[in-house]
Amino acid sequence: MNKLILSILIVIILTGCNGPTDPLSQPEGKVIVNGEQYTMIQSDYEWKEEKMEFSMMNSTDINEIAKIFDTLDVEKGATFKFEIDKNSSSITVSKLNEDGTTDLVEMKDNEITMPSESGYYIYQLKTIWSEGKQTFVFDVNVE
Repeated sequence: MNKLILSILIVIILTGCNGPTDPLSQPEGKVIVNGEQYTMIQSDYEWKEEKMEFSMMNSTDINEIAKIFDTLDVEKGATFKFEIDKNSSSITVSKLNEDGTTDLVEMKDNEITMPSESGYYIYQLKTIWSEGKQTFVFDVNVE
């Protein structure tokens, strides 16, 4: 009987020690294509809550950040869906073209469509929450 009570007390104590997750942990962003999820590279992060403030600004060139991501090979017109933690209030998507120009990309229902022209593209998602902002990066090779 004592072993049973002791076991129950240990479970209750351990359960009580599992507090909430760290509010300053960076949100994770995923891009989904053909049912497969890929975690985007995190960059430029700022977060403020109550008396805590966290900032991580990445001075690295976007091309260097994209090299960290395993480039996705996709077909022209493929559809990408995004999942980003903590329900951001705003997402802006831009596309860096091979010639160095940048275009804003229209996103509808957290989805974008890949270009109809073959080439290498780097995508950058700038997300905003009431508590802060973060940038996500991934790259694709459209065939």
